[in-house]
Amino acid sequence: MDRDFKALESIKHIILVLSGKGGVGKSSVSVQIAYALKEQNKKVGILDLDLCGPSIPRMLGVEGSKILQDTNGWVPVYVTPDKGLGVMSIGFLLPDKNSAVVWRGPKKSAMIKQFLTDVYWGDLDYLIIDTPPGTSDEHLSVIENLQNVKPDGAVIVTTPQVVSLVDVRKEINFCKQVNLPVLGLIENMSGYVCENCKECTNIFSTGGGKSLCDELGYKFLGYVPIDPQLGIMLDNPSGKESDDSGSTNSFISAYKSSPLFETFKQIATTIQN
Repeated sequence: MDRDFKALESIKHIILVLSGKGGVGKSSVSVQIAYALKEQNKKVGILDLDLCGPSIPRMLGVEGSKILQDTNGWVPVYVTPDKGLGVMSIGFLLPDKNSAVVWRGPKKSAMIKQFLTDVYWGDLDYLIIDTPPGTSDEHLSVIENLQNVKPDGAVIVTTPQVVSLVDVRKEINFCKQVNLPVLGLIENMSGYVCENCKECTNIFSTGGGKSLCDELGYKFLGYVPIDPQLGIMLDNPSGKESDDSGSTNSFISAYKSSPLFETFKQIATTIQN
């Protein structure tokens, strides 16, 4: 392996999370996949490469953390005391949470390479890479810099609407062009489960993601319905402040009570197979 990428040597599996368009819940899916793997006794890292919209630190309650450096490189910010889930994001390097990243492509590419070469994850079972929407400079930079590592592949996130599925086809074509295997597709926001009666209502539609997988021969990883409690957990992950409903939550402690936890446990198991 190129000596510049020595930090990736001890990572067993690398998975990219992609989406054809924004607003489909890609980052929340990345977080839930990572947490489900961690709960299956895997040591997991999340690399947040959405440089212009780094939301994962906020979701996991580590916003405002500072990056430390040792002789091996940057040290990830750990979400859990056992260091079973670590995070690296440009959000840790910005002056404050309202700072905008106004960079041209070459600077973004340089930052991505630095994240891939200078972060010392140690021994990891899985590195989940959360990417920006679409097929842009950032995606090409990631693929180019991972050539010698050979990532496992991509999990693609869509919603049931036709406009999202059209963009997913573009994302799949991108994967083909850069020889990145597609591990499967997740249909997010696929229905809304009522908290009282538990009936699932298909607000947008449903089944488009599975139909696309059946048509193109890819693995369908599962339907993920809307859970209002997930939004509360991710908006207020530390539990230090009350949200609009007056409740407090910690994502790490509260997520297991969400019906989505069981869904993503199954998704994580399927990805490993």
